[in-house]
Amino acid sequence: MLTPTICRMKVFAPRLASAAQPGQFLIVRADEHGERIPLTISDYNKEKGTVSIVTQQIGASTTQICAMEEGEAFADVVGPLGVPSEFTEMSPEALSAQRYIFIAGGVGTAPVYPQVKWLHERGVAVDVIIGAKNADLIIYKDEMEAVCDNLFICTDDGSAGFKGLVTAMLEKLVAEGRTYTQAVAIGPMIMMKFATLTARKLNLPIIVSLNTLMVDGTGMCGACRVSVAGKTRFACVEGPEFNGYDVDFDEAMRRQGMYKTEEIEAGHKCKIGRGK
Repeated sequence: MLTPTICRMKVFAPRLASAAQPGQFLIVRADEHGERIPLTISDYNKEKGTVSIVTQQIGASTTQICAMEEGEAFADVVGPLGVPSEFTEMSPEALSAQRYIFIAGGVGTAPVYPQVKWLHERGVAVDVIIGAKNADLIIYKDEMEAVCDNLFICTDDGSAGFKGLVTAMLEKLVAEGRTYTQAVAIGPMIMMKFATLTARKLNLPIIVSLNTLMVDGTGMCGACRVSVAGKTRFACVEGPEFNGYDVDFDEAMRRQGMYKTEEIEAGHKCKIGRGK
């Protein structure tokens, strides 16, 4: 347990681990009657045949996943799915000219980690901003410090690092003279929206991940439809990463709230079923 409500699991899935790339996700079902849950791959070890996933306990299905014990098995693990991060297709020469700034919000820090790790292994300069409500909700701090050039912590209450929003930290870093060629933001939709607005003001290209929209993960359910550059795109099969300037965040946030009532009802039934 990384926090009281966020758990990290290593899943033995050799074929999946051998094919995984940064930016991709997998789908798990806790049991044969379980909901399909898309989870971004937060790390992978090709030699050991494992992939890591981080799950935040929010509704019934995520509560069931977090309750699983070591040695148990999912009914299904499917992946890797989604389009890998675009930098995985760049030449070594092109990568060497880049300087990345990653902006991670809350549990979005987990999918940022494999991207930063991949770039670090290839000698690319990477800075990371991690934002959380308070110090107790910061995850992957030690892991991130080991694979980035500079790590900047932001908390809403000032209990760790910089007191303020990740967008304020980004502006501060640029004002101090740090230069970046590419920003990547992963986290709550509202954070990515304002990170994009800030990046635009700084004339900084930015990529965002719309993984929080996904439900089915195959493009069949249509829940992850979003307008990107005026066209309807499916986050699960065409993303989950897109140019932040092109994303209609207001539409995405409306879509994200479509199933709130059902999630609350299912979560209540789950608690009753577990005797709580």
